[in-house]
Order: sequence, then structure tokens, then C-alpha cells
Amino acid sequence: MENLSAKYGKTLNLDKLTSYCPGCGHGIVTRLVAEAIESLGIMSRTISIVGIGCGGFSHHYMDIDAIEATHGRSPSFAIGYKLARPDNIVFTYAGDGDTCAIGLGDLMHAANKGMPITTIMVNNTVFGMTGGQMSPTTLEGQVTTTTTKGRAVPHQGYPLLVPEMMRAMPGVKYLARESVATPKDVRKAKKSIRKAFECQVKGLGYAFVEVIVPCPTGLKMNVKDSYARCGNEMADYFKPQVFKDETEQSDVA
Repeated sequence: MENLSAKYGKTLNLDKLTSYCPGCGHGIVTRLVAEAIESLGIMSRTISIVGIGCGGFSHHYMDIDAIEATHGRSPSFAIGYKLARPDNIVFTYAGDGDTCAIGLGDLMHAANKGMPITTIMVNNTVFGMTGGQMSPTTLEGQVTTTTTKGRAVPHQGYPLLVPEMMRAMPGVKYLARESVATPKDVRKAKKSIRKAFECQVKGLGYAFVEVIVPCPTGLKMNVKDSYARCGNEMADYFKPQVFKDETEQSDVA
């Protein structure tokens, strides 16, 4: 068996037991973020800004510095940190509820500034930690604890497509949506997350990766069915793709 402690021990904190629910997609995304940091050799100067929710646990499993931001304000915290310590690598990690409900204004203004910051948004279409309530990305017809008859567009509006809102912003240099529904999807997500960090290392501008993941607990589904939903209904609406990739440009002086 591969010695994971020897290979990833510098970034992944393998001594901690996970608090993520069985089948939760956060565990996969946390691992991919840690691998990107490790492979780029930036651990000693990387800081995580986490939001409120299940994503707020991610830094418990990485041996890096972290700040726990107030609800929705991770992008603003990241801007302040980057201005104070421009040579360090700063990234935000939060779910769809934190990022694009109360935090949507902070997120859009951070993206529009074009500062070299990396954002990872983990989209499971519910407020997972607080009981499975509707989030801005809840799919039409999806039953949650606050949409017991399913999300109805005339009343709750359309599920939010966040990367599409950023596509025209000139300061956004890497923009992608990925999935963890299958091993092939995970490999694509790994590549995009690494590129989002490379974008910051090169000083190019803002980088954003949305990762669609299952939430078996919040959706009240078994693990197998929740991953099937992630690869079908979720991927049909939140289409995985790379919207913009300017990571091959030379460093900004």
C-alpha cells in the first residue's frame, strides 16, 4: 500500500479523523486542494480563508495557516490579507450557501477586482450543515427542508450560475466548474484546482473553481444515489467546463 503519510504528510493532516458525513464531496475537494498546494511547493506561504458551514472544517485536515471568516465574508478577508501580504498565497474555501447567498456581493466584487486570489466554491445545492435548507443553487423542483414541495421558480427564482456571472470580468483569469461524480471527473477537478493556484502563483489575477459535489445527508439520499444525481441532474444544469484559462500568460510585473 502506498505510504500516504510520506507522500502527503507535509500538507494533509492525516492524524485527524474527518467530521465530514459519509459520502460527502468535501473530503474529495479538500484532498485535491491539499495535493495542489503540496505539488506546487507553496505550503509554507499559503493561508486558507474558510467560511461558515461544512467547508469551514477543511483547514482542520491541512497543515497550513487559516482564518475563519464571518459568514459570507471570506473573499473580503482574502483581499485584506493579500493586500497586507502580497507574496503569500491566499485562497477561500466555502460552500454554495456561504459563497453565493450572504456572500455573493463580496464574491463578485473580489472577482471584479482581479486580484491574485484563488476561490474554491463547493456546490452541493443545499445548506448542508444547518439541516438541508434551500440554497441559491438548489435545483428547480428539488425538495429541501424549506421547499417541501420542491423549488418553484416563480417563488424562489432560478438556481444561480456563479461562473457564468464572472465570465465577462477581465480580472478573472481562470474560471471553471468541475465535478466529483466519477473518477474521471475527479481527475479533471484536480487539474482545474491546481491551475487556479498556478494562476495566483504567476500573479495573473483572480481564479475561481466551482466543484459540484453530493451531500447524501442534506439530500436524504444514500451515497450511491447522491453521486448518480451529481453526475446527472446537477451536471445537466451546472455544466462542468473551463470557461476561461489565461494561466499560460507571463507573470504580471
